[in-house]
Amino acid sequence: MKPKEQTYSKSRRLKNQIKAVVTNPYNVIVLIAIVLLTYLIIFPLVDMMATTFELSPRDLRSVPGGEAGAFTFYYWKRLLASELSMNLLIRPLLNSLVIGFGVSVCAIALGSCLAWLMVRSDLPFKPFFSLAVIIPYMIPSWVKSQAWLSMFKTPRVGGAPGFVASIMTSLGVTNLDWLEPIAYGPVAIIIVLTLHYYAYTYLLVSAALNSINSELEEMGEIQGASKTLILRRITLPLVLPAMLSAIILTFSKAIGTFGTINYLGSPVSFRTLSSELYSNSKSQNTQTAFAMAILMICIASLSVFINQKLIGARKSYATIGGKGGRSTPIGLGGWKPVITLILFIFFIIGIIMPVVILIIESCMLKEGTYSLDNFTLYYWIGSGDPNIMEGVPGIFKNQNFINSLVNSLKLTFVNGVFGTIFGQMLGYICAKGRGRLHGKLVEQLVFIPYLIPSVAFGGIYLSMFSKPQTLFGVTLVPALYGTFALLTLTSVVKHLPFASRAGTSNMLQISGELEEAATIEGAGFFKRFVKIVFPLSKGGFISGFMLIFVSIMKELDLIILIMTPKTSTLPYLAFQYQNQNCPQASNCVAIVMFSIVFLVYALANIFGDADLAKSMAG
Repeated sequence: MKPKEQTYSKSRRLKNQIKAVVTNPYNVIVLIAIVLLTYLIIFPLVDMMATTFELSPRDLRSVPGGEAGAFTFYYWKRLLASELSMNLLIRPLLNSLVIGFGVSVCAIALGSCLAWLMVRSDLPFKPFFSLAVIIPYMIPSWVKSQAWLSMFKTPRVGGAPGFVASIMTSLGVTNLDWLEPIAYGPVAIIIVLTLHYYAYTYLLVSAALNSINSELEEMGEIQGASKTLILRRITLPLVLPAMLSAIILTFSKAIGTFGTINYLGSPVSFRTLSSELYSNSKSQNTQTAFAMAILMICIASLSVFINQKLIGARKSYATIGGKGGRSTPIGLGGWKPVITLILFIFFIIGIIMPVVILIIESCMLKEGTYSLDNFTLYYWIGSGDPNIMEGVPGIFKNQNFINSLVNSLKLTFVNGVFGTIFGQMLGYICAKGRGRLHGKLVEQLVFIPYLIPSVAFGGIYLSMFSKPQTLFGVTLVPALYGTFALLTLTSVVKHLPFASRAGTSNMLQISGELEEAATIEGAGFFKRFVKIVFPLSKGGFISGFMLIFVSIMKELDLIILIMTPKTSTLPYLAFQYQNQNCPQASNCVAIVMFSIVFLVYALANIFGDADLAKSMAG
């Protein structure tokens, strides 16, 4: 063949290859996904980092000769090496680490024990317990904080006695100082957050335990090993990766939480990085707030890096073979009734009691007075009394509540639909591209929002989208401040890690052979997706929708900085009532919100086969 013909054939082959890549719908979707994720995740991070080095006009006096917008290290020096560093960074950082480590240890221990009892033991009433163990996740941690205060707060700090303080006072006990460390501060925060975040550990560890063949443990028992030794040498090493992953999820969430810190920490001046970040953001100290957010992201990233090193360094054990596995429950023996009773007490304290306390408190005209003549339905259906709540009517006759309810329902359903669709598409890319460069890239990009504290994430999007987004003088995105679109965009992107995780788990269950067979029959990409992939992933779609619905309905930290009276939601309304010293109305709103979440999940579980556990553990 002549050289000219060889060149022609190579160039034609290259053109055909490029054409095949460009015209493949899957490649187009991957490209669009990477571009959007870069714009919505990487650009805001870069913008946030750049903002910390830009001098604000309000700080011109502090930087002699400085100009607005000029490059400066002023904010980093102020944060890391100034007289303010102790109160601005070091003490809040230490408090955040105490909360993060304390909640991680307690939640891992509690969640792992519950997972082992549910999966590996002959515990009775498992259907009831398997549902009950998920319900605390549906109750926001800040709602649990309200219930905790209603139980333990003291008159000196809380302004009115809680249930325990009222009983102590009626018994003649006047010194209630011993109650304050229980009601407020790190101990209270760790307990409340543990009762919320243990669900991560339970779901991940129970999934790992379900994949273990019980013959492995039985062989150890045949060799004469005790149950303790079997747990330590066989079971624990097999579930260690799941436990380490749960630690990362719990630690990252705990150090970034704000609502619980505001309720249980602020009254005694216990401040963490998240509360300092919120204060600086509200005070328009955006550069300092963003610098704190970057430090929190670095801490979360470091924990992920350590987690990957620990998982990568451990030995690998094969637990699934060709013969199939079986699971034989381990007998609890004489401990069965004791453990069952303890679990019932735990769920009464962790689930029923907070809700009951909130209901009782919502019907009390005056806090701390537990008498029949003090009970009222005013905060629910009152028409307006100048002597109560400054004349504001009860929530069901309050236009602010109606607007917040409509906004919450609209936000959760819109975000649930869009978030689930995007999550399934990203899950499809991650599943089909597993082990390939584009699959790894999408997976890493999607995970980044999880590392960013919710308060900081809301602040980033507020800063980025409060002004029009232009390219070459053309406005691509108008200013979104105060709009429902900003709430939607922020919520969808922030919850993409869980949505895509649920989508990936869902798509991995669909065999590639089905699409290959359809391709052979001449079915195009979109026809395969509509006729094969989507119908088979319907159950996972509903579970993913419920995961996003539950998360957004109770979300406070993410949206607290971008709220306006027009876009107020139920969590934000409850937060406002609490800060306005009207906890009864706040409790009413919290009860309505939890009732909606539980009712929607129950209906989806009954009629749509939704499984929140599978979507979270996926």
